[in-house]
Amino acid sequence: MLSLVAAFLLLGTNLLMAQEAPAAAAATGDAATPSVWLGPAYYILLFAVVCFAIGIVGKILRVYDLSQQIQGKKPINWHNVMGVLCLIFLVAGMYGAYWSFTVHGSMILPGAASVHGKKIDQMFWTTTVLTMIVFVITQILLFTFLFRYRYNAKRRAHFLPHDNTIEKVWTIAPAIVLTILVIFGFFTWQQITNTVDAKGETASIDVDITGHQFAWELRYPGTDGKLGKTNYKLVTGTNKLGLDFAVDKNTYDDLQADTMVLPVNKSIRLNIHAQDVIHSVYMPHFRVQLNAVPGLPTYFKFTPTVTTAEMRRQEGDPTFEYLVYCNKICGGAHYNMKKVVRIVSEAEYQAWLATQKPYMTDQVKKDLKFAETKPAAKENRLALNN
Repeated sequence: MLSLVAAFLLLGTNLLMAQEAPAAAAATGDAATPSVWLGPAYYILLFAVVCFAIGIVGKILRVYDLSQQIQGKKPINWHNVMGVLCLIFLVAGMYGAYWSFTVHGSMILPGAASVHGKKIDQMFWTTTVLTMIVFVITQILLFTFLFRYRYNAKRRAHFLPHDNTIEKVWTIAPAIVLTILVIFGFFTWQQITNTVDAKGETASIDVDITGHQFAWELRYPGTDGKLGKTNYKLVTGTNKLGLDFAVDKNTYDDLQADTMVLPVNKSIRLNIHAQDVIHSVYMPHFRVQLNAVPGLPTYFKFTPTVTTAEMRRQEGDPTFEYLVYCNKICGGAHYNMKKVVRIVSEAEYQAWLATQKPYMTDQVKKDLKFAETKPAAKENRLALNN
């Protein structure tokens, strides 16, 4: 049963995620070379072999134990065996935890590149340290007690039905810690989802991001600084976001962009939409993630603090780019939902904004049958010298 469950999970994951390999190979010109070592069949076979080996060892020990009893000798003390195995498991498990921290810890993201992200990192590391302390203490106590108090016919266990002091300690102590973490998290989340900008600060820059299978569409406000209204019923091939040009004049100068360019140290309000299935806006370096749900507009406010150029210097990677991903498995080409996010200075942002094209293209005007305004003809007059 475990093998069948493992096969189902691994095969399903393989089918969903392996779409990226052919695409990457096509992009680089390299042929994809499938390997049995990366497939689910290899791990299922390895699992079956381990189970078979354990079964053989168990049968050998069982036969040896029965032969000892037949000869009138002392049988194997399985309680001692289990106690020793508990100690071995404790040592192996602690080494595994250490290995996970050293190996996987080296893959961790750099420091947060946003204001709220630093607070989230603080809460994350506080939670991690506290839980790791509890984890180490409880695991050492658990397996040490299993070894120390393994069954012994000459010893009787003391039965303790109830202890109010112990109950209070392991109920109140975690409650206090969790309450503190939740309160800090509440204030951080409130800043992210606050509809009103902080007093004395400039208004947040509105940027729309709309997900559909399988791309992100970006929309920036024009010179009026306001985004126009949209209507899903108006979505067409030329009006892909359904901008309501007939009702809202603020849509006339809304801009489209292929790259999300944002000014550093400015508050950004990311308005999140979806047109088909649930997507998820995920910008890991800024600690930004929120679902994009059809029919349910949401938003996320954050302030980037590290420009792309600065992060390239920090990482020692001249090709580094921030990215926005989709963090929901939304279909076969889910892996394609990426867009570059570039953090620049205010001057660079304004220069970039001036080069973006409006959503109201000539084709849109033609489809909407907007009247063309022709310049009034100038009246030619002859100078009279009388």
